[in-house]
Parts: sequence; C-alpha cells; structure tokens
Amino acid sequence: MNVTAPSPSGRRAPFPEGGRDWDDLRADMRARSADDIDWRNGRAPLYVFHNDQETYEIGRRAYFEFFSENALGRKRAFHGIQSMERDVLDFGLSLFSAPSSGEGVFTSGGSESILIGMKAARDAWRAEKAERGPGSAMNIVMPDTAHPAFDKASDLLGFEIRRAAVAPDGRADPEAMRPLIDAETIAIVGSAPCFPYGVIDPIDRLSALAGETGKWLHVDACVGGWIAPFFRMNGRGTPDFDFRFEGVRSISADLHKFGFCPKPASTVFFRDAADAERATFVADAWPSGRFETSTLAGTRPGGAVAAAWAVLNHLGTSGYRDAAARLAEMVDLYVEGITAMEGLRMIAQPDLSIIAFTSERDNMFDVATELGTHGWLVGQTRRPPGIHSMMSLFHAPAREAFLADLAASLERVRAGKGRSGAESDVIY
Repeated sequence: MNVTAPSPSGRRAPFPEGGRDWDDLRADMRARSADDIDWRNGRAPLYVFHNDQETYEIGRRAYFEFFSENALGRKRAFHGIQSMERDVLDFGLSLFSAPSSGEGVFTSGGSESILIGMKAARDAWRAEKAERGPGSAMNIVMPDTAHPAFDKASDLLGFEIRRAAVAPDGRADPEAMRPLIDAETIAIVGSAPCFPYGVIDPIDRLSALAGETGKWLHVDACVGGWIAPFFRMNGRGTPDFDFRFEGVRSISADLHKFGFCPKPASTVFFRDAADAERATFVADAWPSGRFETSTLAGTRPGGAVAAAWAVLNHLGTSGYRDAAARLAEMVDLYVEGITAMEGLRMIAQPDLSIIAFTSERDNMFDVATELGTHGWLVGQTRRPPGIHSMMSLFHAPAREAFLADLAASLERVRAGKGRSGAESDVIY
C-alpha cells in the first residue's frame, strides 16, 4: 500500500508554532532530501524528464509567473490561462492528426487522462442502448502490457479488465484480443509505447479491429505521445499511432514526460468534441447552481498550463526534433553497450526511449540488487525478469558509468558474490 511511512519515533508531528524563516526551512528541506536518489545525474530510471537547462528554466519561470491562478476559473476569471490552454490543446490536436471535429482536455497526468477517456467511452456505450445504465456489466479489452491506470479506472468506473497475451515482439496482438471482445466491451486499448517493453502497438491493426467490431479504440500515448511524431519526422521509422487511423477515438499523452513540461500536465484528445462532452462532469442539484469540470480534479494549477504553453512555444518543431535526435542517439548507444555484454539481450527493440533487457543465464533480480549498491535506482520487469529504464536526456552523461557498473554487477553475480535480490515491489 502506497502510504507515507509513520514517524520513526512513532509519535505524530505536532502542529508547528510558526515563526521559521526561509533559510531555516530551506536547510531543513534539503536535509530531509539528502538521501534522495541522484536523479540529476541520471540515477533514476523514471519520475523525472529533461531536455536541457534552458527548457527547464523557461518551464519553471512560466509556472511561477502564474503560481496563484486556478485553471478551474479559466473561463470566468483567468482568461490568460484559458487562452494558453486553448493553444496547447490546439497544438496537440494538430500534432496527432485530429480532424476538425476533434477536441482535447488538459489534465494533471496520465491516470487522469486515461480515466477521462474511459468515462467518455463508457458513456458513449451507454448512449447506444437505454438499458445500459448504472450497474450494467462492462469490460475493456487490452494487451497484457497496458498501463495499470486502466485498472485504476476499472476500480473507479466499475468495468472488467480483459488482458490478452502480446506477440513475441512485445506488441499487442489484435487476434489474441478479438475473442475477448463482446457486446459488453466499451473500449479496446493500444499503447504508444507500452511501458514494460517500450514498443508501439500496431495501432493500424487495432484500428481495423475497432472498425470491424464497432468498438472505441483508446491509444495510451502517455509516455511517448508528445515526442514520437518528431522521431518520425527525423526519419527514425517510429510507427504512427494517432487519429490518422479512423478507429482511434481517443488518445492520452503526457506533457510532463517527453513534452519536457513541469508537472502536473497531461492531455487527452477525442476525435469528436461530442466525446469530450461525454467526459465532462456536470452537477446542478445544490443551491449554487450548475457546476462543471472537464477533469476529475476541480482546482488545477494555472502554472502548469502556463509552463506547458511556454515550453511548447520555446521548443517548437525544431526544438523537439533536436531533442528526439539526441534521445535516439543516446538510446542506440545504451542498447549497443548493453547487448555487447555476453548473455544480455533486449526484451524488445525500443521504438522511443524505454529500454528493457534480460538474460537467459543470469538472475536479473540479483543483478538489479547488485546494481543498486552502486547508487542506481533500478527499474525492473517481472515477465520476463529484466531491468527497465524510461530514459530522458539526464541519462546521456551517465551512460559510461551505468554500463561499467552493470558489467561489474554481472561479474559479481556470475562469480556468486552478488547480493541476492527479489523482484521490485513497485515502480510508481
């Protein structure tokens, strides 16, 4: 269970008397963070994303320029936030080949974007037949590699999850998904890329399956959505995944990952504005009148909207193409270095910046544990046992150190001197 640990003393912290100045508070905060993983030097395999220092500073400054504004009030009070949010959504609709009927929603993160997409799919399914009201059996069909945010949406919205085995290359297998689809299926899912293996599912084939079965197709592009088009522009051969495929009805894509924007910032896009309306929450029973939000959250930080707008305008197509080129070069060098080590292989060939590798001869949980003794926070996969990293440009200068420590860890494990490990309990 992901909860804050109790005080080591077992006593509850008393409410502060107050009166501490900034220097004292800052020193305390830094002392509390002294044992944090060294993410600035590429020691974390996820959580933080980086392009360059200039982009970071622009995002930070824009965020604090609108530190107090509340995006909940963008229509009535904070018209600058509304204007910037509209621009961000328009940028995304264009980037993802949306038709003129398309619409988007600015959210706090991938889980919220996925939840909103699934709410819209549920309500569209209910609208088809009057008897499909609350309490009706529902399901979504998705590959085994789809993100647990769909399980969270399942818990909140009350539908069943049906997982299908993936193909040998780690991608979704539409023919394995087909027999799981029935009249109670509200949506099918593909990823761009999937988190465990870093590959983009065959969205063209999933789109065809959605068309044949009359189902909603949601593409979870939370990890790669805002950078993948620029990989393709650079001639990388990255598969398409967006609204150019007619079966795609919604797409989730995080700005705060490879859009390099400050957290919390994500987006969800719909082929048709009517579906965005389905996702909107409206209440009108209380004394104060109509209450409407397009997101799960009510209050949202205006700074996140302003920062995303500033970063997108700062980088533009040329900046994102440059970032994509540097990411691709870095990933290729990591893959080359890892696969040069005897016994190691990639679980799948990465389409973007997630790498995952395994071994048929080594206990990868032991290797991960040993690697952790060198100061690395190690991501893992269970099926198959492997080591996993969602890489950003923080990892470029750390490559030689990582590969050296990986080689040393392998040597110790193979010599029987490594620490015994177990699979990681959590990744988020």
